[in-house]
Amino acid sequence: MKAYIFPGQGAQFVGMGKDLYEKSAEARELFEKANEILGFRITDIMFDGTDEGLKQTNVTQPAIFLHSVILAKVLGDDFKPEMVAGHSLGEFSALVSAGALSFEDGLRLVAARANAMQKACEIQPSTMAAILGLDDFTVEDICHRISNVVVPANYNCPGQLVISGTIAGVDEACELMTAAGAKRALKLNVGGAFHSPLMEAARVELEHAIVHTEIKAPICPIYQNIDAKPYTDPEKIKHNLIAQLTGPVRWTQTVVRMLEDGATSFTEVGPGSVLQGLVKKVNRQIPTESAELPQ
Repeated sequence: MKAYIFPGQGAQFVGMGKDLYEKSAEARELFEKANEILGFRITDIMFDGTDEGLKQTNVTQPAIFLHSVILAKVLGDDFKPEMVAGHSLGEFSALVSAGALSFEDGLRLVAARANAMQKACEIQPSTMAAILGLDDFTVEDICHRISNVVVPANYNCPGQLVISGTIAGVDEACELMTAAGAKRALKLNVGGAFHSPLMEAARVELEHAIVHTEIKAPICPIYQNIDAKPYTDPEKIKHNLIAQLTGPVRWTQTVVRMLEDGATSFTEVGPGSVLQGLVKKVNRQIPTESAELPQ
């Protein structure tokens, strides 16, 4: 079974999507439609901007979404997913690519999500940190013992978790995790505590937008971040999308579940190859590849 996976924030790079725009009339049309919907020329920032400009949340999230979704559409008949999943933001790309969301609605939701997250970041200074070399239980236990807000946010692969919370909470957790034997406890250069209770204001804002957006049954199961289980029911998909903003990304568990359910290869659709590396950390033998534009 062919599994298609879609990257999240952090995969962006200047020049992303430019080859699609230049080689495909269909891609050009979709990029220009995106410029209209967003009200600014995101293509200028994606193709010829600066790292700094691309790093703004309200640019990064739509940019990665557009690269992924437009590539999937341009693949045409070569894109035949039997299961899909996306990492955080990538869940929206997966839903559009699997026919559950229209391109326009998906882009509007991603833009609304980015703006809501940006606002939530401004309400309270907060951060995230990558913890390398500790098991899940130890990370969870240490977070649980700290009085400030700090929670596991991304279960990326065995031995790599990202925690999220207040600056004081994350600082204290990093100290305790290093003492507990973590190889590294590295604070990340992010604007806020994504996938933590500190995103509650964003969750409330996004809930309204998701509830009023039409989601149809996808052409194949989507394995969602919140619990790593496969879904095709539109109402359940909506519920899980809303919960995703304040809940953890269970990526390790998602890959394990997809393998258990019969995935024989993973194709990453969008910028970079981060997710392929994470899949390999779960199962080194499984074939992985990046989706390529048909020649």
